Amino acid sequence: MSAPNPLIRDRDVEFLLYEVHHIERMCELPAFADHERETFELFLASAARLAREQLYPLFREMDEQPPELIDGRVHEHPKMGELYASMVELGILTAGRPESVGGAQLPQSITTIAYMYLMAGNAGASGYPLLTAGSGHLIESFASDELKAMFMRRMYDGEWSGTMSLTEPQAGSGLGDLTTSATPIEGREGVYKIRGSKIFISAGDHQFLDNIVHLTLARVVGDPAGTRGISLFAVPRMRPTADGGLEFNDVHTSQLVHKIGWKGLPSLGLSYGENDDCHGWLVGEPCKGLRYMFQMMNEARLLVGANGTATASAAYHESLAYARVRTQGRRLDQGGARGGDTGPIPIIEHPDVRRMLLRQKAIVEGSMSLLITTARYADLAAHGSDPAERARAQLLYDILTPVTKSFPAERGFESTSLALQIHGGYGYSSEYLPELWLREQRLNSIHEGTTGIQSLDLLGRKVVAEGGKALMTLDEELRVDIEDARRCGVDEELCDTVKIELGRVAGLTQVLGARALGGDVIGMLAHSVDYLNLFSNLVISWQWLRMAAAACRGLGGEVDDEGAAYYRAKIEAARYWIRTDLADNARLAVLCESGEDSYLKVPDSGW
Repeated sequence: MSAPNPLIRDRDVEFLLYEVHHIERMCELPAFADHERETFELFLASAARLAREQLYPLFREMDEQPPELIDGRVHEHPKMGELYASMVELGILTAGRPESVGGAQLPQSITTIAYMYLMAGNAGASGYPLLTAGSGHLIESFASDELKAMFMRRMYDGEWSGTMSLTEPQAGSGLGDLTTSATPIEGREGVYKIRGSKIFISAGDHQFLDNIVHLTLARVVGDPAGTRGISLFAVPRMRPTADGGLEFNDVHTSQLVHKIGWKGLPSLGLSYGENDDCHGWLVGEPCKGLRYMFQMMNEARLLVGANGTATASAAYHESLAYARVRTQGRRLDQGGARGGDTGPIPIIEHPDVRRMLLRQKAIVEGSMSLLITTARYADLAAHGSDPAERARAQLLYDILTPVTKSFPAERGFESTSLALQIHGGYGYSSEYLPELWLREQRLNSIHEGTTGIQSLDLLGRKVVAEGGKALMTLDEELRVDIEDARRCGVDEELCDTVKIELGRVAGLTQVLGARALGGDVIGMLAHSVDYLNLFSNLVISWQWLRMAAAACRGLGGEVDDEGAAYYRAKIEAARYWIRTDLADNARLAVLCESGEDSYLKVPDSGW
């Protein structure tokens, strides 16, 4: 019998945080001066324990017993309240927030890993605190002191939960087309009557807390059309009364969305103001709602990437354990069944199974390193030692966010699919967990902006903004790390390949950007997803080059046989990724530059 699934290997977290990214150096910044490596390790150990001992044991059960809509209210799994209380006790709601609002003021690079542990244990359950923390942060950042006292305090204390309420049935990702309206209430400054409907609102209704605060996008009557006229409102399900009680705020659950995965976290439709009695409190200034909401959306995009990584990690460790104990077939170099039969062997000895396992490893650990990289830039952008450092970090954070959301989602799905393949016929059955992880994984490439939207953001905005300043800054970062890898003894072939492909991305970006400047926007963006894939292959190769450099440093010190094997595996994974996936960039570049347009030319009647 194999050991219990670790979900995420603690040694990999330690390696990435302290040997690759040197996260303890964040404590040199005033914002994190009260912390040290021991603080980080204690918090992450608590998150890992909660994930393994409480969240993961209920993972399958919450999938098999999804929330139900009964008499207009969502009834979630009966243990969800206990799980939420445990996550609140962990401190996940305010782990990254300042002490002034009751937070622990931990770096985002640490809180992201903590969320990753929780997500690996049970993505649906961990969605509740994730959404509450993000919506509470919106109020903290942009609302008045009155609204902070009214809503944020109770959310951060774990008394009330929160959501982000953006999408409408007719608008989808086109937020400028939303129709939810806000009408000022006479004599009550900053309070509006809200009327409209939303769809796909995760955690939008439940029974385990007294209230839910929906951070809702709506348009004040008379404000401009499109995204310029959108404002942000705090709309509670139960509104506070003058005597300190709560009364129903005319927020109705209109439907429950039945999903293929993430069943522990209800997704639903909301109806505001059916009886013309739904009150919303304006957050910040009018017509700045979408700009405010991007704070939560960008945070959520990183955490979607974290979820894709966490799910793929759990599936990888499951398939690795299975491959070690499942016996089938004979060794190819011993004549198989034709002679010299020594009996069935563990399938991990078969070359193709080893290929699939290494691909899973390369995707999972490359994604994890990317998440730490992007979160570290977020920390530096907010708390860097000087304005120039903060501005530089913000450029890097912005350009990496679309990749950090989409790569772990898309390649995480591929990695999880390989876990099914390794399990063979059992992988296709619900008696084993890989099929559940595969269903869970599919959502990550859709919510918080599909892969297509992320590709348009990257190519249409991020790499060309300010004359390509962010791309040039990223180029500088990569070149420094390429030379560091050389000095550490990483294979020259790998270093040269990454450097060549860095130049390819820069040259291609110039060509595509020139097309847009010449008025050919379609010529620039028609292959935006191919460009995103090409860009992602380079960024993950960068991460693996950094890991290979750290592994070479590790092998140069005092290390036992087990430690040496660990480091050598990192170097082989780097070699695999750079030779296999970065090699595909030449093909992708041809597609982008040639403007291959077959799908644009298919007649509408020909589909």
